[in-house]
Amino acid sequence: MRAVVQRVTRASVKVGGELVGQIGPGLLVLLGVAHDDSEADAAYLADKIAGLRIFEDPGGKMNLAAAEVGGAVLAVSQFTLFGDARRGKRPSFDAAARPQQAVRLYECFVEKIRAAGLHCETGRFQEMMQVELVNDGPVTILLDSKKLF
Repeated sequence: MRAVVQRVTRASVKVGGELVGQIGPGLLVLLGVAHDDSEADAAYLADKIAGLRIFEDPGGKMNLAAAEVGGAVLAVSQFTLFGDARRGKRPSFDAAARPQQAVRLYECFVEKIRAAGLHCETGRFQEMMQVELVNDGPVTILLDSKKLF
């Protein structure tokens, strides 16, 4: 499972012009699920992201997690995080999970983020979405549940 985590001052997602998810300060998480991922991967990333200390403390040091600053999470599924463009110009998405597995693990991730005490908004799985954000910093972190060491 892969995540692109961006610290934002605000973020939103629309489907067909309809606003379906919106947050103020917090984290935008673009989440990709691989065919070999499990609930353990979802739990690992949810725990890591909920505790990720990328918000500034009063001294200006990145030392606080989203919950400590009243931040929320906007989680958006994005299978293209498993795009492989090493050959040719057209990416292959063979490593991405099939929709039935991916939606289950995406929802598992969202449940675990909420269980960690964070307000979590979402996009709509398997829909064409328009994501808007203001990256704060900019701060962007890449996480992969398979790259633990």
